[in-house]
Amino acid sequence: MNDTARATWITYIRDERVELPATIDGIRAALPGEAERAAFDMEVCRTPGQDLHRVLARWSLATRPDAAEANEEIVQRLRAGDFSGLVFPYEDSDEEEEEAG
Repeated sequence: MNDTARATWITYIRDERVELPATIDGIRAALPGEAERAAFDMEVCRTPGQDLHRVLARWSLATRPDAAEANEEIVQRLRAGDFSGLVFPYEDSDEEEEEAG
């Protein structure tokens, strides 16, 4: 049997590997206050099944305020024209095909 209470998603915040809760109960428990938990419950209850994974991912990130701050830093950097560290996977695969061919 799976231990869903310990299920997590892995992401990176400012190059640091972090684990985020990946179950409805885990996300609810990690939210900072009763108002946030009530808003979470309301949204989850009204979300169609095909969209639930996106809603849960967004709320999971909301358990880490530093994630939103880090994302905003990235957006501001990109708006300023700084694309350093940006990876284009399709370009990497083209280079690999050329090397293999």
